[in-house]
Amino acid sequence: MRKLNGIHLNHNKNTAQCKTEILGVPKEVVIPMNMNMGAHSEPLVKPGDVVKVGDKIGDSSAFLSAPVHSSVSGKVKAITEIKAANGPCKAIAIETDGQQTVSESVKPPVINNLEAFVKVIRESGLTGLGGAGFPTHIKNNPNTKIDTLIINAAECEPYITSDHRQMLEDPDAVIGGIKLVMKYLEIPRAIIGIENNKMDAAKLLEEKTASESGISVKTLPAVYPQGAEKVLIYNITGRMVMERQLPSDQNVIVLNVSTVAYIYTYCQTGMPLIERRITVDGDIIKKPCNLMVKIGTHVSEILEYAGCETEKLKKLVLGGPMMGMCAYDTDIVIGKSNNAVLAFEKIAEKTMTNCIRCGRCINTCPLNLMPTEIEKAYLRKDVEALKKLKVMLCMNCGCCTYACPAGRNLAEINQLAKAMIPRK
Repeated sequence: MRKLNGIHLNHNKNTAQCKTEILGVPKEVVIPMNMNMGAHSEPLVKPGDVVKVGDKIGDSSAFLSAPVHSSVSGKVKAITEIKAANGPCKAIAIETDGQQTVSESVKPPVINNLEAFVKVIRESGLTGLGGAGFPTHIKNNPNTKIDTLIINAAECEPYITSDHRQMLEDPDAVIGGIKLVMKYLEIPRAIIGIENNKMDAAKLLEEKTASESGISVKTLPAVYPQGAEKVLIYNITGRMVMERQLPSDQNVIVLNVSTVAYIYTYCQTGMPLIERRITVDGDIIKKPCNLMVKIGTHVSEILEYAGCETEKLKKLVLGGPMMGMCAYDTDIVIGKSNNAVLAFEKIAEKTMTNCIRCGRCINTCPLNLMPTEIEKAYLRKDVEALKKLKVMLCMNCGCCTYACPAGRNLAEINQLAKAMIPRK
């Protein structure tokens, strides 16, 4: 099988052995109405309403959507608009009462078939916890027969160890979630793909799955972007997800390891997705750590807990340094898809020059795209050329920008170029 391109990064997994700590309930949360790929939710509450933990406070009738739940108990202060990491959206500000009173609606769901399973996952508010935020119930209701469930435990981005801690701290939830998905979707085999820089987690999962029929663990080289969906599918099954295809078109579903763990937890407790395990790290973080935080918590409170020297802060990233989103200030809040908060003083900066035609961007692209040619086609607004160059295959992993000695913003151009292609 042909080896896909990629890059070797400094892993910087400084928090791999840091057990998850619980961040206390903040005095206020601001919960965004857009924390998933697709449609925004609309508020179901108004200022002055009293809410409990797990109450549904936002929803949408759109196909590509997921409901939003309160992570705290307290009183709704305001319906406002915020600048979230993925753009402006409505948000619900809640003043907490410190009691964390659980809603009467929180109870283990009853599931007896696939239709009920899909509805239950939607009601949980679950979106992919690997970073993309795709509503999980849609993935679990494919139009084709699935023969392989791939669990993405690669966690290939530098610094992030939240998935690693999930596997070490609650492997039974991971296995339980895998078995539920296999059961209701009638999938005969599941493969956990994990990079070989997390051998403690790999060995633990191998022990846990030794007696489980159809579940296996596959260790993979620690090469970025090993955890990208298309790369993971190819490296595990040899199948290539083609342009405009979904993994289900190749009879595969890919779920993040923390996502399947949450599916199991929700089915046991009925508690909606109201908190996230995140990694906090960076060169001005005095206490690198893994934290469990309530959805809607201000990043400033997280940085304060981790001992961030905010007066030195020059770059704040939600997610990993390769594919994460730069935050505009520390008042931004944690959403469902956030798995890390990284704070830096030192920033590697490149001076942009003309392309020197070295070919490094092509040699590192996992999908053998030609970023330099895509850049030229984009600048001249040549849509037909962009189609021929297969720009829609781009995963925005950032390998091309990282490798470019001329400092070209190739990954950024790729994303803008994709927006020029008419969508059916």
